[in-house]
Amino acid sequence: MNKKLVRQIAHICLFANDIDTTADWYQRVLGITKVFDFTRDGRVFGYYLDAGANTYIEVFENTDSQSSENPKIGHICFEVIDIDEAIAHVRELGYQATDKARGCDDTLQSWITDPDGVKIELHQYTPASAQYIGGDRVANW
Repeated sequence: MNKKLVRQIAHICLFANDIDTTADWYQRVLGITKVFDFTRDGRVFGYYLDAGANTYIEVFENTDSQSSENPKIGHICFEVIDIDEAIAHVRELGYQATDKARGCDDTLQSWITDPDGVKIELHQYTPASAQYIGGDRVANW
């Protein structure tokens, strides 16, 4: 049996045609609250919604011409127990994993791709993570 590396899904990233309408829908229809915003050049372009039990929905404005009938999942994010161990394991199996980096939300992350090209973020919270302490974050990417 393989050693368990994943604790749970950390978040699912969605691209929305209208981020305000999407936030309103999740908050109004499902009672999910906004945790923090992502800003760039002084403007909100995304945010985190609290889906409960330390799982989140990450929403960014849609930058391509997709219709609302064709929503796009940007990536799946798995919270890992130990990011260094997870990266080493992926690489030992012969797959590529990006070097560990600190995101603007103060989480540790590495990126891999599944066989179908789905982007997967390996994600480890830190004591300074916005998901725990809140506070808007300025995106540096």
